[in-house]
Amino acid sequence: MSQVLRARWLGRVRYQDGLALQRGLWSEGRDDWLLLLEHRHVYTLGVRARNEHVLVDPASVGAELARSDRGGDVTYHGPGQLVGYPILSVPMGPNASPCHVHRIEQLVIEALADLGLAGAGRLDGYPGVWVDSGGGHPRKICAIGVRVSRGRSMHGFALNVAPDMDYFSHIVPCGIADKPVTSLAAEGIDVPMSRVVDAVVARATSIWGYDRVDRADVAWRVGTEELAPFTRGEGPGEPVGRATVVGAGRVGRATVVGAGRAGPATVVGAGRVGPAVPVRMIDKRLAEAGVDPAGGVPLDARKPEWLRVNARMGEEYRSLRRTMRQLDLVTVCEEAGCPNIYECWADGTATFMINGDRCTRACGFCLVDTRKPLPADPDEPERVAEAVARLGLAHAVVTTVARDDLSDGGAGAFAATVAAIRRRVPGTAIELLISDCKGDPDSLATIFAAAPEVLNHNVETVPRLQRAVRPSASYARSLAVLARAKAAGLTTKSGLIVGMGETFAEVVSTLADLNGVGVDIVTIGQYLRPTSHHLPVVRWWKPEEFAQLAAAGEAMGIPHVEASPLTRSSYHARQAAASAAEMAAGGAVGAGAAVGAGAAAPAESGSFG
Repeated sequence: MSQVLRARWLGRVRYQDGLALQRGLWSEGRDDWLLLLEHRHVYTLGVRARNEHVLVDPASVGAELARSDRGGDVTYHGPGQLVGYPILSVPMGPNASPCHVHRIEQLVIEALADLGLAGAGRLDGYPGVWVDSGGGHPRKICAIGVRVSRGRSMHGFALNVAPDMDYFSHIVPCGIADKPVTSLAAEGIDVPMSRVVDAVVARATSIWGYDRVDRADVAWRVGTEELAPFTRGEGPGEPVGRATVVGAGRVGRATVVGAGRAGPATVVGAGRVGPAVPVRMIDKRLAEAGVDPAGGVPLDARKPEWLRVNARMGEEYRSLRRTMRQLDLVTVCEEAGCPNIYECWADGTATFMINGDRCTRACGFCLVDTRKPLPADPDEPERVAEAVARLGLAHAVVTTVARDDLSDGGAGAFAATVAAIRRRVPGTAIELLISDCKGDPDSLATIFAAAPEVLNHNVETVPRLQRAVRPSASYARSLAVLARAKAAGLTTKSGLIVGMGETFAEVVSTLADLNGVGVDIVTIGQYLRPTSHHLPVVRWWKPEEFAQLAAAGEAMGIPHVEASPLTRSSYHARQAAASAAEMAAGGAVGAGAAVGAGAAAPAESGSFG
């Protein structure tokens, strides 16, 4: 058994994302995990569910309907209900599932006692945890349903804290028509979800016998304020550092290149509008995450020596820039103000940004334009392929702005771009850096079917800072995207930026999550504040700290970790992909033996009841 329990409070997660994440941790991970979360309104059907036990059209009450590979009948998940997914190593045997269910029941019973609900227990013949189980009016407070296969568990329990109990009236809960359900709130126990999570984690650690718990939580508060689409914030903000205009006359976009570093920043173009998140909202979210928005590095502070970049506008740089202009293409190198632009362009490499240059999201660290997007350009894939051919790229990186306004999130453009490059330059390796496509399985499947050599999706930061750093995204969803890509047989990659208030231990925990879903390549770099209206830099990480993070990630089993102050998602992309491939080839024999040894192990499903 693992000596560490990795407990994660993930906030509110769509069921399909939670299921994909579970499957990734089950199939790729070797550690033990306890995922704790709330789901959006959903009814789930176990392997023995009867359709007639769903009494209404779920959509009519604002819920989804999902099939699951757990045991049992139909149940409900929604806000106010704590869902726990223990993904653990379980001793196999004829009673593996019943024993695992019994352990979960004991955990919940003792946690409920800690919360002030005495007398919760088991009811013979009915899995789960019950109130007044020995009296005349038993009421189910926690449903349990599991799947155990190859010595690993999935699924778990659903503890009613304070959900809308009307949702249970639209089903026959767990197929049991003659026994009601209840909640902590209905039993007179008024406790916040955070306290329930604390009680469950404490009991899981002690009852299950772990030496320690690695705990990480996304920000607890779920705010009610929502940004209008394509808002511009409170003006452009002031670039950090002095600005020197280069290439004046370019119309429509303006990008600060290398903003925040010592020495002059470079502003390309004109007319740039600021970030989409108002400053007051950024400050509020930082405070909620435990970061003092007024603290950190002063705007006018001199940057460390290791963050200084010299402009190198040689012939290679100028030639690549001419190609981009001639083909009317966008690079993230320019749009995101990457400090490595001179090195990469001098080396003849660039990252193409498709689906336009205007993003529908409002990440607090990003410089990309957030005005209303223009219509998709159907000719863009062919122009990217032409640029790849002209530049003679052996490894082409293609990324995108988030396009939540498109039905497929821009997935079709990725597939078309991959196809165009392969027609034009068949030998070029292709790396895609994708958005989450709102977790839509069909959109993601479109991208995965294009079979890029590397599939990159960034988690960007540690769980605690997700809401402040990228409020329109989800940590659980990002891990689920990576898990889905790995299940599709792709080489996967993800990245983080540091310096926004995270701790060293939190970054290591995030590396463990990425390793848990089988990520092959991780990039870690220092955050550089583009303008005064973006997130502040809390501190500068030192080069030796990046080296320590790389060593920690690779010691876990991540094949390649690229970490340095100036590392960005596509920095040394070709070399990183080659390194990960070499590591994977070296470990293929051992990994194959491990999978083969477990393949014959039986699978069991426990009832969700």
